[in-house]
Amino acid sequence: MTTLPKNKFKQWLNDSGKVPVGTWLMTASPNVAEAIGWAGFDYVVLDMEHVPIGIPEAIAIMQAVAGTPTELVVRLPWNDPVIVKRVLDSGAQTLMFPYIQNAEEASQAVLSTRYPGKGSRGVAAVHRASRYGTVANYLQQAGEEIAVILQLETPEALAAMEDIAAVPDIDGFFVGPGDLSAAMGRIGDIRHADVQDAIKKAVTRSQALGLPCGIVGAEPELVGQYREMGFSFVAVGSDMSLMMSRAKEYVGALKGSAVETADSGVY
Repeated sequence: MTTLPKNKFKQWLNDSGKVPVGTWLMTASPNVAEAIGWAGFDYVVLDMEHVPIGIPEAIAIMQAVAGTPTELVVRLPWNDPVIVKRVLDSGAQTLMFPYIQNAEEASQAVLSTRYPGKGSRGVAAVHRASRYGTVANYLQQAGEEIAVILQLETPEALAAMEDIAAVPDIDGFFVGPGDLSAAMGRIGDIRHADVQDAIKKAVTRSQALGLPCGIVGAEPELVGQYREMGFSFVAVGSDMSLMMSRAKEYVGALKGSAVETADSGVY
């Protein structure tokens, strides 16, 4: 029998001495995911919310990243127990739930990641997560290595942070700067002083609650500022934005003019 894989990302969340640096996977390409996995990032976020990725495509990307030194986080398309079950059975151990607004939604998210007795996850014995039935006592141990990250993306969600943090088995928060700026009436302008002030207050409150908090930014300077604010894990750009940035640089060098694309300040 094999042993249950350790969740290094979950371990990092409990290690105050390390601030993992990651990036987003937006191309839906296993080859690109594998390449990014060798680039030196601590982790990558497989985005199922804004990218047309289903379970088969997600498994192919998981398999590609598994051969690299990089850890994988899966951002779910929604707080849906059926999707959670299928993603967990596919082998994901760290899940990011988008658009959590209150403690009730947070509780639903956590419960969907645990088997009966502690939650509502459907039971199957032979799948990729259990190494096709070869992990001893998988059903009893699985919850120990699952990490639940909740995205707070509106002023209402941030206001409910203390109530949400009281839900058991939450491993961390993630501030969604793009949706937060939109909800604050500053869509596309996350660098606005009001948005940045809300972000800074959010990480300070998360620290006071004893929960790690993460964020993503478009470029290293902005992400460096987030790290100075005290964020526990950060991400910069995405495979798609990194590709487009270099493409624009080359086109500009050869044509003598820059190629403009939208800059939301996120990825």
